[in-house]
Amino acid sequence: VQLQAFGGGLVQPGGSLKLSCAASGGIFSIYTMGWYRQAPGKQRGLVARISSDGQDYYVNSSVKGRFTISRDNAKNTVSLRMNSLKPEDTAVYYCNAFDSSVRTDYWGQGTLVTVSS
Repeated sequence: VQLQAFGGGLVQPGGSLKLSCAASGGIFSIYTMGWYRQAPGKQRGLVARISSDGQDYYVNSSVKGRFTISRDNAKNTVSLRMNSLKPEDTAVYYCNAFDSSVRTDYWGQGTLVTVSS
């Protein structure tokens, strides 16, 4: 499974960005998809996760009400809409696919989000 994340960049505090992740080489519709982030000097942590059918999702409390995760199984993509960005949201954001049938994680290469004035 290959995951390609894109959409990162530099944005001012209060601004918005949309990250997208395109998957190939697997059966996208069976994977739980997630976005993680890793800030400099910190461990990678879960930002948001969405079930294979898109009906259930989890959003970290630190971004709840600002970030929205969604997926399109027809297009093999998962997105993270980020609003009201804060400097503390600055991190490399990683797309993740979890195949529960073999308990395997797949990772994309990461896309950098910098929130700064």
